[in-house]
Amino acid sequence: MPATPEDLFAVLDRLGIQTMTVEHPSLFSVEQSRHLRGQIPGAHTKNLFLVDRKNRLFLVSADESAAIDLKELHRKIGASGRLSFGKAEEMRAALGVEPGSVTPFAAINDTGNRVSVVIDRALLARDPLNFHPLVNTRTTRIAAADLLRFLEAVGHAPQIVAISGPAEENHA
Repeated sequence: MPATPEDLFAVLDRLGIQTMTVEHPSLFSVEQSRHLRGQIPGAHTKNLFLVDRKNRLFLVSADESAAIDLKELHRKIGASGRLSFGKAEEMRAALGVEPGSVTPFAAINDTGNRVSVVIDRALLARDPLNFHPLVNTRTTRIAAADLLRFLEAVGHAPQIVAISGPAEENHA
């Protein structure tokens, strides 16, 4: 059984990580969530569940306004060939979340370490960050450093790359 938001909050509490969560109607896209700007401070994000040619899975998080070129992203994150969006069934199996609820918090459900978490370097410069806490009827605000600490604690130290910049930036 996948973790519930309450399970997630319990893990965050055990780690001493403070968050703030706001409830709202279901949101399935960045476009739908724009009406919450001003009500929920911090960086709002887009989160993509992607698969490469060798069926490796990636969860990519970036600022909602970041331009992500899927034709080039595979070079930046070390994927095999071009990336495509993963199927809903695969997302449910690997991350335990439904479409519209993709979030780095879902790494808590990936006990088999099938998914590589990738975070845009530019996103980490924004603070705080906002993500769905496993469901798209809530938004949880977390400090960037605490997100990294959570991901490491659940065995998913993220790959931090410049997603919206040139590929060469990631080899420095």
